[in-house]
Amino acid sequence: MDTNRVYEWFRFGDNDLIVAEHSASTLYPQPLEIICYHCQQAIEKYLKGYLVFHGTDEPPRTHNLLSLCELCSEHDPLFDSIISKCSILNAYSVQTRYPDEIYIDEGQMKTALEYARQIRDFEPLAKVRHEITP
Repeated sequence: MDTNRVYEWFRFGDNDLIVAEHSASTLYPQPLEIICYHCQQAIEKYLKGYLVFHGTDEPPRTHNLLSLCELCSEHDPLFDSIISKCSILNAYSVQTRYPDEIYIDEGQMKTALEYARQIRDFEPLAKVRHEITP
């Protein structure tokens, strides 16, 4: 396992979440779709980093958080407890890129941010982060 690669996956995920949080707190009007998209992207990268930590040479080239979460649960069944949050965030992977594909309101955006923070701090991911942080 290459801890530098794992670290980079987590760093990229952190950057997506930073962009989402910054956009939510400083931009007006808030770009709701972009914020939700970055929340989804952050979790995608955390899950892929977790898989690399556990020996996956190249994580699947998918945006599907449900598939990634299921793969992570093969290493730790605790991932089953975040599947519903991943399901909510999963909708923001592609649909937010195109007009008229999805309608997002401020409440959904706040939920996306909260879920992204909760998954970032989720114990199995936090353990990996602790082990790979220089």
